[in-house]
Amino acid sequence: DDNQRESSPFISSDNDGETYYDGKNMALFEEEMDSNPMVSSLLSKLAIYTNLTQGVREHEEAENEDGVRRVTVVVPQMGTFIGVYLPCMQNILGVILFLRLTWIVGTAGILGSFAIVSMCCICTLLTAISMSAIATNGVVPAGGSYYMISRSLGPEFGGAVGLCFYLGTTFAGSMYILGTIEILLTYIIPTATVFKEGEDAAMLNNMRVYGTCCLVLMALVVFVGVKYVNKLALVFLACVILSIMATYAGVIKTLIEPPEFSVCLLGNRSLKNEHFETNTGHTRASERSHQRQPVGELWSSWYVRREENPAFSTAQDSSTDISKHYIFNDFSTYFTLLVGIYFPSVTGIMAGSNRSGDLRDAQRSIPIGTIMAILTTSFIYISCVVLFGACIEGVVLRDKFGYSVKKNPVIGILAWPSPWVIVIGSFFSCCGAGLQSLTGAPRLLQAIARDGIIPFLQVFGHGKANGEPTWALLLTVGICEIGILIASLDAVAPILSMFFLMCYLFVNLACAVQTLLRTPNWRPRFKFYHWTLSFLGMILCLSLMFLSSWYYALVAIVIAGCIYKYIEYRGAVKEWGDGIRGLSLNAARYALIRLEEVPLHTKNWRPQLMVLCKLDSDMAVKHPRLLSFTTQLKAGKGLTIVCSVLEGTYMTRSNQAKLGEQNLKAAMAAERTKGFSHVVVSSNLRDGFSLLIQSAGLGGMKHNAVLMAWPVGWKQAQDSSARRNFIETVRETTAAHQALLVAKNIDHFPSNQERLKQGTIDVWWIVHDGGLLMLLPFLLSQHKVWRKSKMRIFTVAQMDDNSIQMKKDLQMFVYHLRLDAVVEVVEMHESDISAFTYEKTLVMEQRSQMLKQMQLSRTEREREAQLIHDRNTASHSAMTDKAAGATPDRVHMTWTKEKLVNERNRQRENMAVKDLFNMKPEWEHLNQSNVRRMHTAVKLNEAVVKKSQNSQLVLLNMPGPPKNMKGDENYMEFLEVLMEGLDRVLLVRGGGSEVITIYS
Repeated sequence: DDNQRESSPFISSDNDGETYYDGKNMALFEEEMDSNPMVSSLLSKLAIYTNLTQGVREHEEAENEDGVRRVTVVVPQMGTFIGVYLPCMQNILGVILFLRLTWIVGTAGILGSFAIVSMCCICTLLTAISMSAIATNGVVPAGGSYYMISRSLGPEFGGAVGLCFYLGTTFAGSMYILGTIEILLTYIIPTATVFKEGEDAAMLNNMRVYGTCCLVLMALVVFVGVKYVNKLALVFLACVILSIMATYAGVIKTLIEPPEFSVCLLGNRSLKNEHFETNTGHTRASERSHQRQPVGELWSSWYVRREENPAFSTAQDSSTDISKHYIFNDFSTYFTLLVGIYFPSVTGIMAGSNRSGDLRDAQRSIPIGTIMAILTTSFIYISCVVLFGACIEGVVLRDKFGYSVKKNPVIGILAWPSPWVIVIGSFFSCCGAGLQSLTGAPRLLQAIARDGIIPFLQVFGHGKANGEPTWALLLTVGICEIGILIASLDAVAPILSMFFLMCYLFVNLACAVQTLLRTPNWRPRFKFYHWTLSFLGMILCLSLMFLSSWYYALVAIVIAGCIYKYIEYRGAVKEWGDGIRGLSLNAARYALIRLEEVPLHTKNWRPQLMVLCKLDSDMAVKHPRLLSFTTQLKAGKGLTIVCSVLEGTYMTRSNQAKLGEQNLKAAMAAERTKGFSHVVVSSNLRDGFSLLIQSAGLGGMKHNAVLMAWPVGWKQAQDSSARRNFIETVRETTAAHQALLVAKNIDHFPSNQERLKQGTIDVWWIVHDGGLLMLLPFLLSQHKVWRKSKMRIFTVAQMDDNSIQMKKDLQMFVYHLRLDAVVEVVEMHESDISAFTYEKTLVMEQRSQMLKQMQLSRTEREREAQLIHDRNTASHSAMTDKAAGATPDRVHMTWTKEKLVNERNRQRENMAVKDLFNMKPEWEHLNQSNVRRMHTAVKLNEAVVKKSQNSQLVLLNMPGPPKNMKGDENYMEFLEVLMEGLDRVLLVRGGGSEVITIYS
């Protein structure tokens, strides 16, 4: 109460009402405790013993006073023994030890049982080492293993494994309740059964009825208040300890004086002897169950169900009176089945880490207490395996329910002074374990729900005024009822084994990842760990999962995988500094360094886009369809950097820059554009764009193409900067050897939700510019928006060219490129187009003649074709690097000498498409050539409109920009004329390198 709180010497308050611990008084208290007699100190510690987690205690101690919710501060005064060792012992030792271990020893033999126990104990020991490292790397609040895994491996793994651990704890409650009812109906009150007919079916139905009643009763106890469970914790612990002590005492007594238990046998089969004293004349074959041999059952003795063994059915037909007294097994047994049934007996190792806030020194107590508890329980289990096999005959050990020993538990006939010590002790132990599961599981679910990482679980984060998780308790009871309806302890045990093993696997993985990453925050006080031990524990957990039940293992993995993907898709974004994020950073760093080592090959080329977005006055994206087109072009692959530039200084516009970046991210999320966003503040837009083009990206992960919208208002006098910024961007991308994509009427482009039912994507291939024109339609067709659009390729020829041969050669080239496209050749008059267009495109006819003259094979011709193709591109790239003095006459073309001379003579008369698509045309001279250029643009536009006016998208070569600003307006006018009358147009200018190849 408040008086105790105010009078506590360890709790102080400051002026603001904040409560804190007084370290000096605490130290004096510890010295005083050390000076007290050992007995009184132990009794005082046992008086405060609890097996509940700290979150449960805080909820229970919440109280309302004057309408204000307050929580009494609990002094963390538990040491290693009371706070960790005993709770772990109580959670580990339980129903399997008392009800199934003798049967496992009788079935698998001492050696097989020793192997089962050793594997499971080693698995939990390795997990405890990993858990100790994680738990001592900081304070572990309520949530225990869920908190450790989620903060180490991230919300996706944490949520998936947390729910698996919750399901495991819930099914553990079902198992303990079924164990309680089995003890009640088999050993304590056998006559209390509701269903009498049909022995097997009746027992299952009785388990369902009584199990449901027991579950409802326990749920009411937990709902009313866990303080009642807390007060009985010491009683449940005493029951477990006394039962084990009685077993060891019985073993000692057996060495001195064998117990007087008689077993009725017929051959090597045991018979039921519920009325042994009254029916002693039934058979003369009787033996003592306890032999004096040092080892009674060393090897395994597997057996099948009664229905699967024809010998049993024959015996039943021949001697009906005898067969009904046989003791039959209820299912077939094999080694892996026993592993799944036994493993729940070694779970419970998280009990210490779940209450780290209640410990005096959690960094010291958790590792020592947990590992000592595992070593102690492992010794108990292994010694019991040996002692059971040595002291009890195998035929009795295989009697699961003790029918051959007057319906006593087989372990009970070994106990001293009476089998009832085991019966009563195991009964209360199972009751206590069931209550603890129903208490802990809802709070684990509540911790997951309050983290907000799984949206549909948020309702389970609410509860009563004091924090009790009412809704989570109802869900837990519902899931627990599913386990009870199974009505078989042996069938429920493998289910919870899967979920616990999944949890332990990820605890080991978390420790291994953190150790290998060597993050600065990874500084556990527990030093006796290594990543190899964690990795070994992880492998052992996975092996035990598939060893015990491969189909349950697959179900558990599928459940965890579905939860993982759901959290990844719909869950809240959480940054917990988890190891998976650190692993991603390390992998990214390694990949970036590797990318720098080797130049990119043509086969690996893909557009790494930098998207130049414009923001309006409200910092919203002006053309969101630009992001839609980016998504359609990229299909989620490669690099995307969405950028924008604000004019001014960062000091004055930093808030607007942050808001703009947030809006960019929101627009990218709405258009499902995966990539990065960046807003730069610069003194002018041109410098900002230049800075982005030069420096965006990191290492080998840099953009190689720029995507932008066509400046619609460039003709307006007040927006002359738009024209200047656009042309400067074209110049800078050309200088940086980056491709440029300019989309006209971007707002008319389809959204990601549209589906183009038909239509074409038309490519007007005037100049070969690295093959980007060919590649872009293919990339678009991979997206569902453009999937049904057909690709058409148009090339331009003169009237005197061999159009038929050009079409054949182009079709062959497209075939070798593995593209599905229709090829068309458009003929234009000599006054409208020069030979440059055709020769610069593919040099089709002359190249074919040259290859035939060289008498090369088909494979060699293809390689030579690609070689000529690459040389042409190399010359194109080399010209870009030269100074402004480079003349158009120095363009390298793979012609014959005569053809080159004729072309040079023709250049003096016809300056048409060659000038338009050359790298450095003289746009600034308003002479006859400019008139001819515009005439060519008009004629080319007429041909494009005639063929492609109704197409879904038109891709055109984009000519190079003028050398200085005098020709800017002519250049923009030419592009306007070229695109006139077309709806969706994408101007494409290559970066000077090959992006597509005919080779595999």
